[in-house]
Amino acid sequence: MDPRYTYLLINLGSILVPFIASFEPRLRFYRQWKALLPALLITLVFFIVWDHYLAAWDVWGFNPKYVLGIYWWGLPMEEWLFFITIPYSCLFIYASLNYLLPREPFSRHARNITGAWVVILLFVAALGYDRLYTGIKLTRTAVLLAYAWYRDYAWMGKFIRCYLVSLIPFLLVNGLLTALPVVTYDDTENLGIRLLTIPVEDTQYTLLLLLMNVILFENFKRRLRLDPDASAPSPNGHH
Repeated sequence: MDPRYTYLLINLGSILVPFIASFEPRLRFYRQWKALLPALLITLVFFIVWDHYLAAWDVWGFNPKYVLGIYWWGLPMEEWLFFITIPYSCLFIYASLNYLLPREPFSRHARNITGAWVVILLFVAALGYDRLYTGIKLTRTAVLLAYAWYRDYAWMGKFIRCYLVSLIPFLLVNGLLTALPVVTYDDTENLGIRLLTIPVEDTQYTLLLLLMNVILFENFKRRLRLDPDASAPSPNGHH
């Protein structure tokens, strides 16, 4: 196989099963595409802007051996697809878990967990203040988590569960991307701590990507009346 198809095939492999399973007659995830697609596109724009500048500053890059060579705004086409295929798969996991296991163990403590998470991220970001990748990724994640903490979303416990489950495919996909490597990093701009071959900051990059999509997805579901209570804050939350 031509290695230039590697990143494209990783993208397609990531979304294949969730896409097919979207038509499962009980879950019928395809019926939520009206809320899903705008969430994906808005998040894509946000992430592409940062990806562009991080690549331009050589904080990270893409191995030309594993991409087709089609570049948009300085980023390989496959990187743009990444922000569709991976969030789609994660939101499918989110919806599936909510359908199959409506009760989860985090709801009562979700706000405390979120608040503690924010403090830890800001502390680590401060330690790595002179490392661009660490500072940007952890601070952005902390800001969005702080917003979720403020809103006290009723679904935050379900998000935490989904994030923890999503770490399994994350290790597989990001493990491939960093082991080959498809994606390369300047380790002077991160903490230099690897989870197998994955920079530890990427666990929070994934959290940010998933949380932004879930916030938008739940709000679009409410606006489109696909699920009237989807994005409501918890009874003690802010409106």
